[in-house]
Amino acid sequence: MKVVVTGAAGQVGQDVQAVLRGLVPAGGSTTALLGATPVKPGEFDVIAFDRAGLDVTDETRVHQVIGEIQPDVVVNLAAYTAVDKAESDPQGARHLNVDATRFLNDAANHVGAHFVFVSTDYVFPGDRDRPLVESDPTDPLSVYGATKLAGEQACSPSASIVRTSWVAGVHGKNLFHLAAAVARDGRSLKFVNDQVGTPTAAADLAAGLIAVVRERPSGILHIAGTGQASWFDAIQYAVEVGGGSPDQVSPITTAQLDPQPAATRPGFSPLASERLSAVGLIPLPDWHEGIERLVAAIGHQLDAAPGSPS
Repeated sequence: MKVVVTGAAGQVGQDVQAVLRGLVPAGGSTTALLGATPVKPGEFDVIAFDRAGLDVTDETRVHQVIGEIQPDVVVNLAAYTAVDKAESDPQGARHLNVDATRFLNDAANHVGAHFVFVSTDYVFPGDRDRPLVESDPTDPLSVYGATKLAGEQACSPSASIVRTSWVAGVHGKNLFHLAAAVARDGRSLKFVNDQVGTPTAAADLAAGLIAVVRERPSGILHIAGTGQASWFDAIQYAVEVGGGSPDQVSPITTAQLDPQPAATRPGFSPLASERLSAVGLIPLPDWHEGIERLVAAIGHQLDAAPGSPS
């Protein structure tokens, strides 16, 4: 099966490439989740593009490249994810999250390929008191959330739209890299306890996407770690499993942040699914498991860094 991956240099993009090639990415546990069978080496022919390799905002170029490759599946991981910056750069966010999605979706349709788009819990307002399922009403509070929702709406009915939440991987830098470092050096951190979502290890999301690539379900699916946590809960757990003390992390409210973030986040947006079982899939592992593996992998990365203690 020939699979094109855009956004290949991102944290999920790098892990998706690994699992499509039959490798377990750092922080992962397998090459397939959601009940899928493990990937066999050579099962997928992967053609991956980073920003330099394919400008996904260039409609003509997108159609040319997809037309030349003739893939079976296109997985779009290229996205504008700078949530706060998007508030002052709505046009930039729209180009990547909406226009590029439409171009890739249309190009995939033109060659008969299945299209997979990864979206976010930020499409929700976060005003409910239970985990959110696919049929819950959307009402984004930020430019980022609004452009991702518009990206969903730019997809054909046959496309797979995968909403996920609070994704963090070994590649790049995120709050769990900070937590792993703090666990070692004894610093203290403060994190908000009034934003609740579902932490998701990028390696788990990548492995879960394999089932989507194979099965090609249409419509919206929620795929995120199982359970829910505040940022305070998640970072405190990460520091603890990284060898630090939970006392190193203390809770604050969003109103206490200084400076205040430019974008409004949903207050309560854990994801659950009413559709996974209907398409023969099972949830991802509990978020604690994924984050524990992630922090361990980041720890190995820190150990291997030049100048780290032997």
